[in-house]
Amino acid sequence: MEDEIRVLAPQGLLGYGFPVKSFQEALRRNPHVIAVDGGSTDPGPYYLGAGVSFTDQLAVKRDLEFMLEAALDKGIPLIIGTAGGAGGKPHLDWNVDIVKEIAKERDYSFLMAVISAEINKDVIFKKLTDGKIRTFETRKELKAEDVSRSTRIVAQMGVEPFLKALDAGAQVIVAGRAYDPACQAAVPLKHGFDCGLVMHMCKILECGAIACVPGTASDCLLGTIRKDHFIVEPTNSDRRCTEVSVAAHTLYEKGNTDFLPGPGGAIDLRQVKFEQMGDRAVKVSGSRFIKDDVYAIKLEGAARVGFRTISIAGARCPKMISQIDSIITGVKERVQENFITVPTTDYQTIFHIYGKNGVMGDLEPEKTIRSHELGIVIEVVAKTQELANAICSVARSVMLHFGYPGRIATAGNLAFLYSPSDLKAGEVYEFSVYHLMEVTDSCEMFPMELIKVRGNLS
Repeated sequence: MEDEIRVLAPQGLLGYGFPVKSFQEALRRNPHVIAVDGGSTDPGPYYLGAGVSFTDQLAVKRDLEFMLEAALDKGIPLIIGTAGGAGGKPHLDWNVDIVKEIAKERDYSFLMAVISAEINKDVIFKKLTDGKIRTFETRKELKAEDVSRSTRIVAQMGVEPFLKALDAGAQVIVAGRAYDPACQAAVPLKHGFDCGLVMHMCKILECGAIACVPGTASDCLLGTIRKDHFIVEPTNSDRRCTEVSVAAHTLYEKGNTDFLPGPGGAIDLRQVKFEQMGDRAVKVSGSRFIKDDVYAIKLEGAARVGFRTISIAGARCPKMISQIDSIITGVKERVQENFITVPTTDYQTIFHIYGKNGVMGDLEPEKTIRSHELGIVIEVVAKTQELANAICSVARSVMLHFGYPGRIATAGNLAFLYSPSDLKAGEVYEFSVYHLMEVTDSCEMFPMELIKVRGNLS
């Protein structure tokens, strides 16, 4: 067993970039693996449902060129989780194609493992019938029609498929939807380090330098795991880890301060200790891993619910601002009158008012508008793009010329940011599946393909 394993997380998400100087400094520390999370549900269900990445191809390729060159030069694994942003088949294929393109251009040869995470609906129907699917954060029971209407469903793999790929000799691993820390955790777990410490360290690493001061997802973080502790440290001298920043990131996006659940179990934080090591590093000890009695993986599915058109405008009249709620009500009523023959279930007209409650919505505690201007986003979601276009057009024109008490200007109430004023945003998706599915084998839902990648000249 190695005395320590060093894991390099070059960034918080593949395609976010990193300073070359930071990456070069990280390589001087001789990491045993370069591992990067490639996606998230944070950008919403659209990317999963539509089968496209929310990161740019050129940006991802730029990052991978550095990582692939370094991994091959040092003879260490390069591991990517949640490829293509959402981890479905089209996302995985997209990311694999970028890797192959780089290999062809630079004449690289290596063994690549491609691990799929998109789940056949028949498998889910069977699990549903057998009572092997349970509610998760939404507390909403999964129904067969939710599965049927889903465009795409993925499962979040744990670390075991990555371990299987390493055992098969893969130097590059590109995986579909995965538990965020799993790609970083595979190598230290393969070398026998404590699961609780490993998973906690990689929970911090998977977001790159966000756990630093100042924090960012576009810079490197190095994790060093030892027998009874781990250390995290940025490789950019302009950043530092502190006890507070690392402890805070431990709880990042989590609702429980004691346990961080994931595939197969949870990290127990009740005995964790954070210690400052010099000015820029933090030592962490006491993390434990508690296995679940039944292994479960998270399902994520997206279904199309309509099409969107938006119009972006601004208002500066103080009398209009003071009456904005009643004006919106009046506009909605006029729109409904204009489309009296269209069922109201076929569309939604939504107003986002920035300067009032555009961020928090109904949860906004400050009820008094204090700004001298408002940003107004008129959003229409309808069954067809044509209907969304028509309703947004009417809502926009009605609001533009809407009469209200004390109105002085008659030329128009709104200043539009763009011409054309209405922007066709296309398909709209919602999360239709967000549940836990019990499995008997942690790898059974995640088939692996081994590919011998050969460069252009090989």
